[in-house]
Amino acid sequence: MKRYDTTKQWYAIHTYSGYEEKVAESIRQRAESLDMKDKIYQVLVPKEKMIEIKNGKRKVVEKRIFQGYVMVEMKLTEDAWYIVRNTPSVTGFVGTGTEPTPVENEEIEKIMKRMGKDEPKHKMDYKIGDVVNIIDGPFKGFDGAINEIDPAKGKLKVLVNMFGRETPVELDGLQVKKT
Repeated sequence: MKRYDTTKQWYAIHTYSGYEEKVAESIRQRAESLDMKDKIYQVLVPKEKMIEIKNGKRKVVEKRIFQGYVMVEMKLTEDAWYIVRNTPSVTGFVGTGTEPTPVENEEIEKIMKRMGKDEPKHKMDYKIGDVVNIIDGPFKGFDGAINEIDPAKGKLKVLVNMFGRETPVELDGLQVKKT
């Protein structure tokens, strides 16, 4: 026999990867149509804003923080559990055995804080040691190895060989391309 907890808590639901939005919407619709708004409160797909650089242009995109997971704030009653568990593309609750384990409040706060960040992070497909070609600025045409990466500012420090010495040059992520 399952133990049900009728306090309002957050639970993590495992879904097929790529179906998070569809699952979240299905749970919302089912809660609405089956009059379960008093047991299923919020459904959330944790995302954060990132800056991607594609074809030399910056683009703000939302990336899922946890692939294959949806967060649901609910009272774990038998009928609410059944509705969520039997939503198409849901593979189960996160927990031990058949018991769903509530997500700690501190964990939810961290996720909410991460989602609420207004400043998007830069997504740069570079790592330290990559050799890049400088395509813009006073060092255009030079090659260098990446020495430092600052994803918050979208900046790179590249070591350029000038006059037989390595000189660090700070560049924007848009000013270089992989060689």
